[in-house]
Amino acid sequence: MDSMALLVAATLSAGTILAIAALGLLINEKAGIVNLGAEGMMLCAAIAGFATVVHTGNSWLGFAAGMAAGAVLAVIFGLLVIWLNTNQYATGLALSLFGAGFSAFAGIKYVQEKLPEQSQFSIPFMRDIPFVGPALFRHHPMVYIAMALAAGLVWFLYRTRAGLVLRSVGESPESAHALGYPVRRIRLAAVVAGGALCGLAGAYVSVVYTPLWVEGMIAGKGWIALALTTFATWRPARVLLGAYLFGGVTMLQFHLQGLGVNMPSQFLSMLPYLATIVVLVLISRNPLWIRVNMPSSLGKPFYPGA
Repeated sequence: MDSMALLVAATLSAGTILAIAALGLLINEKAGIVNLGAEGMMLCAAIAGFATVVHTGNSWLGFAAGMAAGAVLAVIFGLLVIWLNTNQYATGLALSLFGAGFSAFAGIKYVQEKLPEQSQFSIPFMRDIPFVGPALFRHHPMVYIAMALAAGLVWFLYRTRAGLVLRSVGESPESAHALGYPVRRIRLAAVVAGGALCGLAGAYVSVVYTPLWVEGMIAGKGWIALALTTFATWRPARVLLGAYLFGGVTMLQFHLQGLGVNMPSQFLSMLPYLATIVVLVLISRNPLWIRVNMPSSLGKPFYPGA
């Protein structure tokens, strides 16, 4: 029972990284923009957040620094693809490569640094409930913030006028432009918001999840978050569930190793990526699932004068 509670707790913690990043990418894609630079943004945010906490001792300032780093890179990406109409896929890949290289260079002096001791978070009274307490109520506040973000995004996209406008920009930017909406500015705002959330996810990795800095520590989580948006058919609630599913697969490898399961460690390490491929293949078998929810202008440039 204790081991199962620990597995559930680890699943929620690991899934939080993917959930926050994927919700940010979902905002981008609802506006019609594909950002393949999530991995690079998360890496830059991870070193920005870690360095900030090293110098200030305040983890919340670290999260803010990570969000700022992600937003700055998103602004650069947005200006290139929205105003200069560069190819979204090539620009995103370039951003990912830049982020990997820049974070490695900027993080050289922080490889051996350690963060100050952080207090353990838990919800009073509820933390002592057998099984449920250790599994659900002893997490960092960012775990619960991720859940609130998913609920808030559902409300924003489907219950507010601003959310309707954002979705219309992703579905038919020409029609939105004809109605007088500033399509480019809306898209840029969506890209910056998505970049800030990717930055928050990156900072969470280096400040809370694995409180240290190691080159390439995001380890493909940005790509899995990108796949999650398709897995969830662009629905925030499904993104959250999918993030916990992949988080559970990631933690399962350590759980199995702890139980002494005789399996090659290399196979266990590739489980999260194997699960990503399998899920995408299964979804692709039914194109209707994707066509129904995918923004029509996803990945396509917008020319106001056309």
